[in-house]
Amino acid sequence: MSSGRMVRAHIFISGRVQGVFFRSNMRNVASRYGVTGWVRNLPDGRVEAVLEGREDAVMRVLEWAREGPPLARVDDVEVFWEEYKGEFRDFRIRY
Repeated sequence: MSSGRMVRAHIFISGRVQGVFFRSNMRNVASRYGVTGWVRNLPDGRVEAVLEGREDAVMRVLEWAREGPPLARVDDVEVFWEEYKGEFRDFRIRY
């Protein structure tokens, strides 16, 4: 895996992932690794996020997303790799 390659992942996380500080924790983890993008809750109970950054950094955030914060129960993480766009300056929570 090339750590310098820039990538974009569009992800959907299911399980007990709302009401457990998933979004704020993901923002903190993404910011720690220099990953940009956004995260939001979906009406169906899932969490959706777009992650952009160096491949190794995005992989670390994905690794974290498979566990989530302590109160979460992650059942599945769907990852869709998309073309890197470089459109974000930071990582935000969308409402």
